[in-house]
Amino acid sequence: MMHRNIPDDSTAMWTDAATSSVVVGVDAGATGTRCLVVSEEGLVLRSGRAPGANQRSSGDAWAESLVQALRAALSGIDPERVAAGFFGVAGAGGAGAVTARAAAVSAWRGQRLPGLPVVGMDIVAAFAAGSAAPEGLVLSAGTGAVAARIHTTSVVRRCDGYGWWLGDEGSAVWIGRAALRAVLGAMDGRDPGTALVDTVPRALLGQSAPPPGEDLAQALVARVYGAPPAELGGVAPVVDEAARAGDAVAHRILAEAAERLLHTLDSVRAGQAADGLPVVLSGSVLTRPTLVAELVAQGVRERYGVEPVRAHEGAVGAAALALRHHLGDTARARAAHEKLLDSAG
Repeated sequence: MMHRNIPDDSTAMWTDAATSSVVVGVDAGATGTRCLVVSEEGLVLRSGRAPGANQRSSGDAWAESLVQALRAALSGIDPERVAAGFFGVAGAGGAGAVTARAAAVSAWRGQRLPGLPVVGMDIVAAFAAGSAAPEGLVLSAGTGAVAARIHTTSVVRRCDGYGWWLGDEGSAVWIGRAALRAVLGAMDGRDPGTALVDTVPRALLGQSAPPPGEDLAQALVARVYGAPPAELGGVAPVVDEAARAGDAVAHRILAEAAERLLHTLDSVRAGQAADGLPVVLSGSVLTRPTLVAELVAQGVRERYGVEPVRAHEGAVGAAALALRHHLGDTARARAAHEKLLDSAG
């Protein structure tokens, strides 16, 4: 999804009062970390990027990515101007909360920033990146997948988000893993033939991929088991392309991914009324023009009777939550949140 009005890197700055307070929002995903510095009025002043920072799937240097993104975004900013910060961190649910908070606090203190940031799950920031409403539903599918019902910046109920081993059903990694299984099954003769046998190996191994057979199978096994799990998500666009070209196996994988995502969202409702509540779709699988995004959006319209909202990048939501922590639950905070969403459009 494009965000034309957000500076692309830390060298870009919007005019602001040199002494006014600012807030910091960080979205730490599995494949990328993004930091925004935002004024009290909801204007993006600076930004920074770094590799992924998911403790479960981004590799051993994930915590250093928080430091890199902060440092890049805060270049030239007086640390004393920073009034609040929010880190939305993938993998920061109950099992990973302590580790995620420790890494975020360490990165914060390393930049000599005052106070301490709020550290929460990336799904809360994802909802705030699409809506300034106090309550609603959010479904996120990028490297991982999770759904939640949000009320006043807190998760009331959550479903999935259990990582690539135990869940994340319908995510980019889930799609990549399903595609690889289809490729191996087709080469073994267990499953139907598919164009993915040609395209998936090239996506993972490059033009040096062996022809279909035992050598290719073993090369794929070595590649997959030797890389961070998040890299499997890079196969998802290849599956989308094959499905649009008419490959039945690829289409089945994506249709199942969409149905699993919708089932996850349905499970968050758990029989509770959701009439009129916004439904925010977040993550690369659902905010880019993918077949899964089309199928999920259609499903939301049919099941919920509302038009889903596509979220901006998670750092926009994290910055909005930092504004709310700084300004409180006030009309000024809500106006700044709305302005931030508008400027990111």
